Amino acid sequence: MKSSFFQLSLLAFATLFVSCDSTEPDEIEVSPDLSFDMVMATFGDNLDPTNLPNYANQNIPNYINEDNTGNNQITDGGALLGRVLFYDKKLSSNNTIACASCHQQAFAFGDQAVASTGVSGFTGRHSMRLINARFAEEENFFWDERAKSLEEQTTMPIQDHIEMGFSGQNGDPDMDSLINKLSEEGHYAELFTLAFGDSEITESRMQDAMAQFIRSIVSFDSKYDIGRASANNNNDNFSNFTDLENEGKRLFMQRAELNNQGVRIGGGLDCNTCHSAPEFDIDPNSGNNGIIAALDGSLDTEVTRSPSLRDLFGTDGTANGPFMHNGFSTDFNDVLDHYESVAMGNNTDRRLSSDGGRRGGGDDMVRNLAITDQEKEAILAFMKTLTGSNVYTDEKWSDPFE
Repeated sequence: MKSSFFQLSLLAFATLFVSCDSTEPDEIEVSPDLSFDMVMATFGDNLDPTNLPNYANQNIPNYINEDNTGNNQITDGGALLGRVLFYDKKLSSNNTIACASCHQQAFAFGDQAVASTGVSGFTGRHSMRLINARFAEEENFFWDERAKSLEEQTTMPIQDHIEMGFSGQNGDPDMDSLINKLSEEGHYAELFTLAFGDSEITESRMQDAMAQFIRSIVSFDSKYDIGRASANNNNDNFSNFTDLENEGKRLFMQRAELNNQGVRIGGGLDCNTCHSAPEFDIDPNSGNNGIIAALDGSLDTEVTRSPSLRDLFGTDGTANGPFMHNGFSTDFNDVLDHYESVAMGNNTDRRLSSDGGRRGGGDDMVRNLAITDQEKEAILAFMKTLTGSNVYTDEKWSDPFE
């Protein structure tokens, strides 16, 4: 009986997937005379531009509703170029830092360090994980949403004096210097031609290619996804979950029942109001979450974004790096302790107030979620069901230089 049920669950899981795009993206027509001699000489067996990985048409569950791709549709050639750029340390002024230095595949494309190392010091905030960056209603990027698109975000660290050093200020080279530098690498002429039809290197093309690669990094093979495939909706008990995991899911999904003093007397923990399932990305209308200390001890009140909660933990159950923009802890219980009672003010999201934002503007009274130890155990068990496996090992997202 168990075997038959498992097979039916997998069948339901498989049928709930759809192609990444309703129509296949148009690949650039490349002349059959194009040689990839320099690519092969540089990367050997790590890259085969004549047999491209599937970036453009991966299977995405049909219950996933959000997509911030816009006009920059993923192509196999474009994402392959983006992968090379993402891992290339030559994109830093001293050839020591790549995008992947701070966004590591082994940690869901995040960083175990509180602050990441750049060419001239340390980043001002913890590096955000890049899992499922495509599937978000929030289209702005960075913790403070200063990048209005993923494309814009991709080259901002490159042009940062501390991070990758092509700022054009303080004695740094500028983006034109980087483009000239990349033009001297023969494999880029071939890869840009593969992606865009000719070998011209521009910042806009770099942005498009890297955004395509980042949007291709998907994680939908988690225990949650297997359960969701055979359930009617996010709120149903999942047949493959333990009682503890289903209780954690209930606590995540349900609104808290609060008395007039803002003390929780029943219901859930209000998590889903800001991190909506099944994408688990942040609501674009969010304020900060009450953690407003910057790494240098100053106030940092404009942090209103977060990455998806998917793959918050690795396959071994440990956190994929410290939590929040200031990496304040690696213990998830500390996160729950923070949300149990959040001091209001300084652009804090009103849904964290004593009325849960139910009366519109909310108030400045402190809410008390009164989370029990058993509830903490349950919500942690649920969070770990959001972890996939393929994203940590698939070669199409790996370092082509190694």
